[in-house]
Amino acid sequence: MLKRILLVTFTAAVLACQASPKQQPVVEGIPNIKPAEQQSLVAREVVALIENYNYKKLKLNDSISSLVFDAYIESLDPSKNYFLSADIKAFEKYRNTLDDDFRNGDLSAPFFIFNVYLKRYNDWISYSISQVKQKYDFTRDETYVFDREKMPWANSAVELQDIWKKRVKYELVNLKIAGTEEDKNIETLTKRYTNLKSQVGKINNQDVFQSIMDAFTETIDPHTSYFNPSNAQAFAEDMARSFEGIGARLQLDNEVIKISEIIPGGPAFRSKTLSAGDRIIGVAQGDGEFEDVIGWRLENSVAKIKGPKGTKVRLKIIPSGQEMSAKPVIIELVREKIVMEEQSAQKEVKTIKSNGKDYKIGIIKVPAFYADFKAAKAGDPNYKSTTRDVKLLLDTLKNIDKVDAVMMDLRANGGGSLLEAISLTGLFIDKGPIVQVKDLRGGIEVDEDTEAGVAWDGPFGVMVDRLSASASEIFAGAIQDYGRGMVFGTQTYGKGTVQSSIDLNSLVNRSILQRLAALVNKDGAVVAGGSQPEMPQLGLINLTMAKFYRVNGSSTQHKGVMPDIVFPSVYPMDKIGEDTEPSALPWDVIRKSTFLPVTDLTATKEKLKELHDQRMEKSEEYKMLQEDIQEMKKREKEVSVSLNMAKLKAERDSLEAKSLARTNQLRALRGLTPLKKGDKSTKEERFDFVEDESLKVMVDLMQIK
Repeated sequence: MLKRILLVTFTAAVLACQASPKQQPVVEGIPNIKPAEQQSLVAREVVALIENYNYKKLKLNDSISSLVFDAYIESLDPSKNYFLSADIKAFEKYRNTLDDDFRNGDLSAPFFIFNVYLKRYNDWISYSISQVKQKYDFTRDETYVFDREKMPWANSAVELQDIWKKRVKYELVNLKIAGTEEDKNIETLTKRYTNLKSQVGKINNQDVFQSIMDAFTETIDPHTSYFNPSNAQAFAEDMARSFEGIGARLQLDNEVIKISEIIPGGPAFRSKTLSAGDRIIGVAQGDGEFEDVIGWRLENSVAKIKGPKGTKVRLKIIPSGQEMSAKPVIIELVREKIVMEEQSAQKEVKTIKSNGKDYKIGIIKVPAFYADFKAAKAGDPNYKSTTRDVKLLLDTLKNIDKVDAVMMDLRANGGGSLLEAISLTGLFIDKGPIVQVKDLRGGIEVDEDTEAGVAWDGPFGVMVDRLSASASEIFAGAIQDYGRGMVFGTQTYGKGTVQSSIDLNSLVNRSILQRLAALVNKDGAVVAGGSQPEMPQLGLINLTMAKFYRVNGSSTQHKGVMPDIVFPSVYPMDKIGEDTEPSALPWDVIRKSTFLPVTDLTATKEKLKELHDQRMEKSEEYKMLQEDIQEMKKREKEVSVSLNMAKLKAERDSLEAKSLARTNQLRALRGLTPLKKGDKSTKEERFDFVEDESLKVMVDLMQIK
């Protein structure tokens, strides 16, 4: 039914396309990038889909147009390095017209804004190249504001010239502190800016259209997304969960490549050397020289980082929470083929001594909720899935390792298969509802575990963090609601919405595609040889169409799951999470489903929290963790840096010394020998305070019972 309605909608859009978009203004000095005919049609269709089938049920209006306008400008120039206040004032006439423009398929305004941006970008990079060879006084006390997001737009070219001079000086002083010669620094920076200029010539109308649609869909809600044809192909590869590289998802943040997610099971995950929030400023192939990637387009940087399995790549990293002036860390990884279904759950056993008794606790790390549906459909009796893998691990922990308790580690687990979340929960509770799904029409479906019996009925705990999302939240929420176990960590992400992926080409019959092809070819004639014009690819859209609810009626959207024992978050809670997204759907409740809790842990949780708090009052590690988080928050608020070389170097050396001292404090508490400057700790020496304390709480639970 939905497909038929969508087909009618698209047909109407095609038949209505006789009205041509307004003539796009010309930007002097650069070749204008113009929208393609099918992009105008796609804009109309996306508007129709959102207005008719998005969960929010909203209609585009001037208020939404204004939000899209702001989001678009911010996406182009987040640090206000390119546009002048006069540019923004000139763009204001488009603020309240984008809703009507998109509905009519008129992309002239956003393309014009982008072309102005390209001209400004090209001009200021050219200006920077002219400033690289200038003589700078590195003993002068002045500062460079590297984050101008909350500052006003520059009023004049002279004002921006000063900003760019300081940016050039800042990059030169960083190179100088690294110990390279002046001539080499000038060569490096000139090459960096020249590479940035070359990026401009590679931008096409698909790139521009993607930027426009990103601003549009993100204004609607954080998880409704349009993918242009090339990005749709990349999305399909990601959904196929197989690719070659280091196993990290990247995003562009303020002209710097930032790691948004470490993919479980890949080289980056296993090496424990990279984290979400780290920034990549340089890439080297094998033992070759580093290439600066600051300011590069995301896809060009990704192309450098990805590569055939077995090949080596080196990354120059500024760790999360450190200033861009911090000394880069060099990371070496060997690329692999990442087959995400093969990122299996894994176990380990830890022994905790308490009151003269040893307690064995099995820890199962679940990196994602995966399932090889293709193999299952083909009848493969050994197909892989999270539930099947965890069931085997539980059997081993129970019958061979003889553990006293089990802990499930869902930290950094961004979700995956809903069916797996349901069946995995069923390993720990008897039959019953697991999650409720409310569709855009208000209908509620209750998904249940229908298999009787459990795989583990002993003491149970779940570890989560801010990056635990979607299916992870469904599992943790169900365990909590049933009173089946304890949840440890930080408030989870809060991603409680359901998306449907719609291939726009699949909604259009061949006759309409032929008409689109004729529009693309303008004259409508068949191509040489009598064959039909090549069918244009329209891309796809992920559309938010439903919402998750726990069995107690509470949505996982926005609020996520709040642990029973809460730890300080090493991730910035005000920057990561659904509740940081302005367009996120709100939290709400529906009627709870009929379920029978395993037990009431309310009184037990209070006692466990009391024992936990007593340990925290005496814990030096807990005190250090809180201090480190506060220090990280303090550094994240910094928006400027000294351009005095001696001061900047002293600040950097101080940070390195503090980091080494902190590491050695922790090592001393654990009876390990101290590290010297330049030493690297091994994987086995990495400290996990949250896991250690969670295990102690589990021991308390067993002793109370």
